[in-house]
Amino acid sequence: MRLLENKTCIITGGAGSLGQATARLFLDEGASVMLVDLHAEALAGAANALASDRVAIFQADVSKARDSAAYVDATVERFGPIDVLFSNAGNFGTVAPIDKYPEEVFDAVFAVHVRGAFLAAKYAVPRMRDGGSIVLTSSVAATRGDPGVYAYITAKHAQVGLMRCLAKELAPRRIRVNSIHPGPLDNEFQHRVEDGLGAAIGRDGAEFFNEMIPLGRHGRVDEAARSVLFLASDQSSFTTGSMLAVDGGMST
Repeated sequence: MRLLENKTCIITGGAGSLGQATARLFLDEGASVMLVDLHAEALAGAANALASDRVAIFQADVSKARDSAAYVDATVERFGPIDVLFSNAGNFGTVAPIDKYPEEVFDAVFAVHVRGAFLAAKYAVPRMRDGGSIVLTSSVAATRGDPGVYAYITAKHAQVGLMRCLAKELAPRRIRVNSIHPGPLDNEFQHRVEDGLGAAIGRDGAEFFNEMIPLGRHGRVDEAARSVLFLASDQSSFTTGSMLAVDGGMST
């Protein structure tokens, strides 16, 4: 029996590298998957790459309630009640001193990470089967503070609070809620972060991060995706309210 046989799963941020890698694992384990993303062209590319009749796509702005309700409705109509919600949509913002940090950037990052995860749960939970799983993509950033990274780090801490509230509320329904906390991954999102950070600190951003990671390297996207699969499946049947570090020891 595959780990997610006949399960219905939603992945927001589904066109990104972690979203696609997780979708591939979910499909291999028997799931049907709705990929949700803001970017229509990237979504179509992801669906083509996955090449499965158990994949559907939905273009949505996860920070908008109407869009969130719509992608949940579309998932249930296509595949049936939801078993797994993987709230994975994200953006970074910028790095700047507090007195120069753009307020509109702070708001935009919170809208995706915090409001987006909140809305995903708000509309998906009533359509979920008992015994399901919710996984939020947070970050090693939720365990630390760094100068100038105000929006991203604060939003990642806030997601942990949301996760813990959901875990307590949904436990009577046996819906488990956990967060993953990747360190730097070798993907396009992290490369953009490192380009901005490198410009701010005057050195190579990737090298800067590797020096902080006890295992001495960036993580692979498939390593993070396997952690999502663990939390999504019954392999983690007694795990809820937890922060799963996938960071090479960076938060140690």
